[in-house]
Amino acid sequence: MQLVPKTKLAPELDPILEKIILDVGGMKCAGCVNAVERQLTQHPGVKSACVNLATEVAVVESEVGAVDADALAERLTGVGFPTQPRKASGTVTGEISTLPDPAERQRREMRSSFRQLAIAAMLLILSGSGHFGNLGSSVLPVLNNIWFHCGLATVALLIPGRPILVDGWLGWRRNAPNMNTLVGLGTLTAYIASLVALLFPQLGWECFFDEPVMMLGFILLGRTLEQQARGRAAAAFRKLLALQPQVARLIANPEKGGVGSSSVEIPAEQVRVGEWLQVLPGDKIPVDGELMVGQTTVDESMLTGEAVPVIKQPGDTVTGGTLNQSGAIAIQATRIGSDTTLAQIVTLVEAAQTRKAPVQKLADTVAGYFTYGVLTASILTFVFWYFFGTHIWTDITMSGGMEMMSHASHNARHSSLSTPQSPLLISLKLAIAVMVVACPCALGLATPTAILVGTAMGAERGLLIKGGDVLERVHQLDTVVFDKTGTLTTGNPIVTDCLLIEEMGTGEEAEEQEKNNNAQCPMPNAQSLIQLAAAVESGTHHPLAKAIQQEAQRQQLSIPEAVDFHTEAGLGVSAVVEGTVVLLGNWDWLSWHGISSSETAQQVAQDLATDGKTVVCVAVAGTLAGLIAVSDTLRPDARSTVDKLRQMGLRVMLLSGDRKEVASAIAKQLGIDSVDVIAGVPPAKKAAAIQSLQLEGTRGQGDKGTKKDPNSPLLTPHSALSTQHSALPTPHSVVAMVGDGINDAPALSQADVGIALHSGTDVAMETAEIILMRDRLNDVVESIQLSRATFNKIRQNLFWAFAYNTVGIPLAAGVLFPSLGFVLNPSGAAALMAFSSVSVVTNSILLRRLAHHS
Repeated sequence: MQLVPKTKLAPELDPILEKIILDVGGMKCAGCVNAVERQLTQHPGVKSACVNLATEVAVVESEVGAVDADALAERLTGVGFPTQPRKASGTVTGEISTLPDPAERQRREMRSSFRQLAIAAMLLILSGSGHFGNLGSSVLPVLNNIWFHCGLATVALLIPGRPILVDGWLGWRRNAPNMNTLVGLGTLTAYIASLVALLFPQLGWECFFDEPVMMLGFILLGRTLEQQARGRAAAAFRKLLALQPQVARLIANPEKGGVGSSSVEIPAEQVRVGEWLQVLPGDKIPVDGELMVGQTTVDESMLTGEAVPVIKQPGDTVTGGTLNQSGAIAIQATRIGSDTTLAQIVTLVEAAQTRKAPVQKLADTVAGYFTYGVLTASILTFVFWYFFGTHIWTDITMSGGMEMMSHASHNARHSSLSTPQSPLLISLKLAIAVMVVACPCALGLATPTAILVGTAMGAERGLLIKGGDVLERVHQLDTVVFDKTGTLTTGNPIVTDCLLIEEMGTGEEAEEQEKNNNAQCPMPNAQSLIQLAAAVESGTHHPLAKAIQQEAQRQQLSIPEAVDFHTEAGLGVSAVVEGTVVLLGNWDWLSWHGISSSETAQQVAQDLATDGKTVVCVAVAGTLAGLIAVSDTLRPDARSTVDKLRQMGLRVMLLSGDRKEVASAIAKQLGIDSVDVIAGVPPAKKAAAIQSLQLEGTRGQGDKGTKKDPNSPLLTPHSALSTQHSALPTPHSVVAMVGDGINDAPALSQADVGIALHSGTDVAMETAEIILMRDRLNDVVESIQLSRATFNKIRQNLFWAFAYNTVGIPLAAGVLFPSLGFVLNPSGAAALMAFSSVSVVTNSILLRRLAHHS
């Protein structure tokens, strides 16, 4: 089991929570989900529980060691939901591996589904024959025999209907009635009423054995179609699971020949860090590692969505699950098991599928009381029609279809049924229709199926979206803030200018130079300035340091040894080089060390900054020696990304630790207004800058009323529902932060939506809500579009689920009879109920088509 902090940047006083993942069976509708969540949250020590109907997974949060996973599983199993805890087993994905083989499970489900389809079709054909009157009797006279229909109904209830009746009864007994309870009650009531009519003809009741048979037929048909649709919805996630390599070729003695050495096949989960593995052309790379011997091209499309193979040479990193295409190579394992990139992706995607959108909370709340409400509506329908309705509208009859006709026309069409239908039977049929038409299933599937499709599609394209709550916040976004270095720019700056103080003019600089010459500490020339700067920067990993060191390598300069490094983030670095103190940094860094600079030097630096260059001041032995200008080129897709985001109605801003002039020059190239540039912000203060933007409110877009995720340590916690009701009168901006996931971690955490370019950092995986595995800026646009499309599907699904029940239940209760003479019979109600679930899942699958066309 994986231990995770309660918050992304957990305060010291917060307890460390652990996640327990359970595979839960037996859930049929949103009522079941609610019952499972209730059982879990009532267990001592459980902090929160989230249950997903589509993936049949429950994620429970509790304090470390406070809850036994097996005890939780036993509790759920005891109330009718067969449950197993998932335990890490050191396999490729510790949390996923205990699942049955996805392909085998899918085949089993498909076989069961086809059996159900065949049974449903047979039941519908045979029972439907009773509705065609004399049409069936000329071919098979038995089809018109009432005893045949009695036998058919009995067999239908005992064989295909038995699991529904049993589950419905168990739900009722554990005080958590579900959809099967409603269906079971409806079919049994119809069957018993028909049996009484058959055995006691003197009552004058009508037999309607075909109704329970048709109800079961439509329900089985609907579930089969729904199961297949859910299978298609989960296809992308199964494809992701299937990428996990099963076998690795272990090189026992790497020092004796590398690629050519004999290898032994072992299960991929048994590989250990540091071991050498042979990977032949056509093999999947078994774990994350470093290429040691050989060169090849690797298909990384499963990771990035990019079809173009990537050339790999010794020293390059390779990712588990990617496909080795052209050469035999030897790799050394660096990350194994659940630490591999693919395992992290699978875990993230599955976790995303259990995180609900706040909009789903309303559906869950309704589903908890839904069955009781429907049963109440059914009883009220019976009471109304039995005591009042059939006396007010004396001509009501119910035929086998979904229509209403007068008593006379019914008799004319079915002369064999000349006895008037009794008020009891008519009231009973309407009550049954109300029970059967209600569908908590559609409510339960509305959100998880859309999230299942959306997150799995994102994973296919290298976009990892961490759940339904993220989708909802993305939908409310009005501001996108970009970090500059490494995000909008390539992060590979180059040295463009190296200016000595003596070259900048006469006057003060010349006097200073003369004084230094006399002090036996000669000022450096251009080459030695680069040498000194490279020596000092060898103690840090900042992009500017990399640029200076690369310039020294380009000029083939030797780099002297430096000691006593000291770095101050956002200001500069100092070190002792060959006995002399050398400082590199900005003007504030020099002032802090009491080093003065002339107006000429500051003017030169200003001019360089206006050209979009970052200026590094170099001071030797307490005196300003020169300036090094570094320029970072924009990513090729930066301008188009900014333009597209603007077209989507979003405000685009630039956040940088650089000087205002440098940031403004970059913003000018991107077409960003100077008012939307926040410059001179050190990494430690970027989170505060994001917070102030959130509090500032939108420019003319009204109150979105949205606060930060309750997990944020930087804002007062709020409940998930308070996202809809701001306690503060000030309008709030909903801000996305796009960064590279290293220095930007606090800002990514503070933003309503943190979007991180992957860049191989684990910090990004932990902190951001959306991770762009392709490291491509255009994916910011694509991830927002996919999030919006997925959330729109969730809203459509919930609308249709609520609308369907809002319209279907009154329709079944006979509300249209007085005005239009229309009434819904039980089999018609069952057909509508089946259609509602199928339509919700199918609408989610349409997201794939929509996204392919976008």
